Amino acid sequence: MGNPLYDQLFGIHAGQDTPFLYLPDGQTLSHADFLDMASRIANALNGFELQPGDRVAVQVEKSPEALALYAACAQAGLIFLPLNTAYKSAELSYFIENSGAALVVCDAANQADLAPIAQAQNARLETLNADGSGSLMRRALGMLPAFEPVKRSEDDLAAFLYTSGTTGRSKGAMLTQANLLSNAETLVQEWRFTKDDVLLHALPIFHTHGLFVATNVILASGGSMIFLPKFDLDDILRLMPNATSMMGVPTFYTRLLADEQFTGDLTRHMRLFISGSAPLLAETHERFEDRTGHRILERYGMTETNMNTSNPYDGERRAGTVGFPLPDVDLKVTDPETGETLPQGEIGMIEVRGPNVFEGYWQMPEKTAAELREDGFFITGDLGRVDEDGYVHIVGRGKDLIISGGFNIYPKEIELVLDDQPGVLESAVIGVPHPDFGETVLGILVAEPDQSPDVEAIMSTVQNELARFKHPRELILLDELPRNTMGKVQKNALRDRYKARFTSN
Repeated sequence: MGNPLYDQLFGIHAGQDTPFLYLPDGQTLSHADFLDMASRIANALNGFELQPGDRVAVQVEKSPEALALYAACAQAGLIFLPLNTAYKSAELSYFIENSGAALVVCDAANQADLAPIAQAQNARLETLNADGSGSLMRRALGMLPAFEPVKRSEDDLAAFLYTSGTTGRSKGAMLTQANLLSNAETLVQEWRFTKDDVLLHALPIFHTHGLFVATNVILASGGSMIFLPKFDLDDILRLMPNATSMMGVPTFYTRLLADEQFTGDLTRHMRLFISGSAPLLAETHERFEDRTGHRILERYGMTETNMNTSNPYDGERRAGTVGFPLPDVDLKVTDPETGETLPQGEIGMIEVRGPNVFEGYWQMPEKTAAELREDGFFITGDLGRVDEDGYVHIVGRGKDLIISGGFNIYPKEIELVLDDQPGVLESAVIGVPHPDFGETVLGILVAEPDQSPDVEAIMSTVQNELARFKHPRELILLDELPRNTMGKVQKNALRDRYKARFTSN
């Protein structure tokens, strides 16, 4: 028994001097150099007396060293837990405590804030900065560039990614080596990636899209990445002629189309543009194809499953759909109340089953049982239908999930903060259309009797307590929230009322 994740994604490139990462400063890191870096980090982790299966919570900026830490955890048999760099201390405290992290790695600028959180968990705290400096790399640089991978099986856990619902606390989705490997191998085949591909990578690597889709696909194919710290329009335009492919969220594509420098000539070397993490408007599809001659390939995935469906590489990439179920993925549409499979064309709850589907939620057996059926089907919470040609349409989301700029936002978390503010009786948070981000957050407040809440002060509190991508675009005061006969707030009525708030001319 070896270590499948390491062997099939990282170890196969040992000794290869072919480029892996093209960096913004002009430097190139080969596959072999990257593996050496990862091995040094794995040796450093080994010196921390971590045990296989321990969790490593990581909140750092995107860098080659941050990516190598992921590879090092695979080598050492540790469970990698990437955390959004926008999360604040109160949010991080829960993730670190709930996961039982044995090691926390953060930017040095956040060390003072995270030190008491790590100490309370009896976790070791190390630093890793965007420029590759910090205590972790200082230790790693003194280590040997070789590490014997810890023996693991495909059923062993490889990563945690925290997701959530509209009620309760965030849930740690447990992903196995097989979950990650099966999806990477399938996507390489479906999207025709080879060692000659150069992926323009401007996505964050704390998210499924940038890490377990983009990075794993390139590793599995032996290709390379133009590795940008973030989406910068000027950098993208400058470097696109050197790339063959790009993965992005819809915001990437709307911003490209808004710039006159983005032309068909600029994209003539490109093989494939892929979009995900949020719905892509049909208008964006059409404008992109008119401008470049390329038709964006849209797909559908989740934190708990990686990718489930994809529009075809060969064949019609149909706007407004997410294509067909991937090979080995079973997809059905069911009645949300009964769980019975619905006839083709009817709208219901999307459920999926396959080697990509996670093992369950960490230390939440009741949540796992509620969303992961005994026959292996996962209840996604997304409403959709399958048309007469087999294309999957996502028509809405259960639990009122908001997706803004590719980030999942759970209204209940924001509502809890709003409800706690002086003068506020209750609140409702909804997602409404936004021309750049797909959706944006709108907060609706109802005042306590004879009270006048300070909206500016409330907004300031939200900004201090929650990550920036969760901040409401606006807070609106209403006399009351619309309710049905059972007393449940009708968020659909609020969405209809404010759907043109940020899109009307």
